[in-house]
Amino acid sequence: MIATRMRDTAFKRMLKAAAPGTRLVARGPYGSLTLQEGLSTPAVFLTGGIGVTPFRSILMQAAWDHLARNMTLFYSNRRPEDAAFLDELSGLEGKLAGFKLVGVMTDMAGSKRAWDGARGRIDLEMLKNHIDDLATPVYYVAGPPGMVGAMLEILSSAGAGDVRVEQFTGY
Repeated sequence: MIATRMRDTAFKRMLKAAAPGTRLVARGPYGSLTLQEGLSTPAVFLTGGIGVTPFRSILMQAAWDHLARNMTLFYSNRRPEDAAFLDELSGLEGKLAGFKLVGVMTDMAGSKRAWDGARGRIDLEMLKNHIDDLATPVYYVAGPPGMVGAMLEILSSAGAGDVRVEQFTGY
């Protein structure tokens, strides 16, 4: 499966116009953003928009494997209807032992969907409200470049030691 945010680029126009069943040649994935096996260290995923894609894959595999590990996904979007896989990820709470979703919406103006979760931006206070010891977890960060930069600054100020980043291009 591929997941993308539909933007007005030549590639995405071609992808959108492709008929079902069209054969594609793809290479990759090339990143190394994988959940380390055998660790009991909590994992914290920080992402926004379509940057959630690798974390969805990790979490779905963890559910398939019945992995019992504390994992928290902070997932930022403008509005709930903009959030890819939001319902699927919400459904993992209670099914995946130790998993917690912290959905965050930054701009509910014009939203057609109710939201009773967090609003604003992911910041140090929000992390402190959901994570007991900010220095302990392994952090995984992916998303828009501005968000990734902001998360790295926050994690640095919090004394996070193990931070893994996936750089997405094409935003």
